[in-house]
Amino acid sequence: MPSTLCSEAVTRVLARLREAGRVEDEPAKRRVRAREAEAGRKIYGRERADLYGQAPIAVTHEVGELLYVLALGRRMVVEFGTSLGVSTIYLASAIRDAGDGVVITTEFQPDKAARAAANLAEAGLADVVELRVGDALETLRDLDGPVDLLFLDGWNDLYLQVLEALEPHLRPGALVAADMSKDDPHHDRYRAHVRDPAHGYFSTEVPLDDGVVISVRLG
Repeated sequence: MPSTLCSEAVTRVLARLREAGRVEDEPAKRRVRAREAEAGRKIYGRERADLYGQAPIAVTHEVGELLYVLALGRRMVVEFGTSLGVSTIYLASAIRDAGDGVVITTEFQPDKAARAAANLAEAGLADVVELRVGDALETLRDLDGPVDLLFLDGWNDLYLQVLEALEPHLRPGALVAADMSKDDPHHDRYRAHVRDPAHGYFSTEVPLDDGVVISVRLG
């Protein structure tokens, strides 16, 4: 049976979002860089969200394919940072092809969450996705059952906080994938954390885009 990623509905939605990203992402990133240069610091949260606007700021196709492979056969996948749903589509396609499971994804901005929900419905994947809206540290507090795969792709300064909040839910052998950014001190701290054996992970980095750190939960 062909992968859901090859279905007409999924390819159509992804193509539209890729085109939106081609047009909108770089201007949005320039706005952020200009504001950071003016402020003399990295910016996160609501300020960064306002500057990004409705730009997809999505994972590359290669990273998406990696997520699909990592999610195949997993029953509970949790995603931090839905945006317009590009990475969610790759994860949900794997859940669909495995025949069982759910993607729980969370998005801070209600307007982006609404657009993501529409994109998932158009792709025919809404029934395998639970989309939660709000602060991830709140929306991901009540999870039923062990987490098999956690994907971190929200605000850079929250990666460690989200990981630590979900650690009680990670089953032994669970995977954690973190989409990285260049020259961000929060991501440097995240890398150091999951590479320290004392924290209970074994990690490697895949050189796709700005890097994807893949960690396995030990014990």
